[in-house]
Amino acid sequence: MFVLHRHGEVFTLFLTGTIPDDEHHLSPAIIASLLSCLRQATSLSTSGSVLITTASGKFFCNGFDLKYARSTPSPSRQVEKMVDSVKDVVVALLNLPMLTIAAVNGHASGAGLVLALLHDYVIVNGCHGYMYMSEIDLGLRLPDFAIAILREKVGSERRRGLRELVLWGRRMKGEEALALGVVDEALMEGGEEEIQRRAKEMAMELGKKNWDGRVYAELRKGLFKEVWVVLGLERTAAVVAGTQMVSRCRI
Repeated sequence: MFVLHRHGEVFTLFLTGTIPDDEHHLSPAIIASLLSCLRQATSLSTSGSVLITTASGKFFCNGFDLKYARSTPSPSRQVEKMVDSVKDVVVALLNLPMLTIAAVNGHASGAGLVLALLHDYVIVNGCHGYMYMSEIDLGLRLPDFAIAILREKVGSERRRGLRELVLWGRRMKGEEALALGVVDEALMEGGEEEIQRRAKEMAMELGKKNWDGRVYAELRKGLFKEVWVVLGLERTAAVVAGTQMVSRCRI
């Protein structure tokens, strides 16, 4: 499950594992807990708030819980439902009125990598863990919104990285992902403790800027324009909120 902690204006969204499965899969229940935590963070946010998403152990998040899906009468339909629910996660994170940092402690694959890349900044463990899209190996179609997120984050100037992620299913270590523009920082020492320390350091540093969260969210959505279009969301004309110009989004 996801658990939300708050220390001042720094919110930490922590994904806990289940024993013996510590891979942090995204099941319907876990996705629901993620959405609940994001709603809570939104309601509590103020100017200067920052969200850090992290986990512990070998995995950050190993994608959808396919074992759960196969245990249901209609596995393919269950996967479709999980994909649909992740669309709500995409909207919630892009609308979140605060800066976001993914502190990736270990492996991040499939929907787990997409979750990490939805954050404004991605810090990874350069010594342990791979980032990869497993759909090509599993024989699964990658949703259009996930392709759009990868395009926005990796960028056209890093087309090789995008191709290798999607079409090769390449497992990238931290330094490789950094070189291809997939992540922002790859720390080579200290393990998950150093990853989380660096994320908190960045959160404290950027939080001091005391940015208006609503304005920040609107600027972020402008960077994810293709994702917004793929999800069928319409951005309307800008309106004045105090002295700030803020555009509204109609869903």
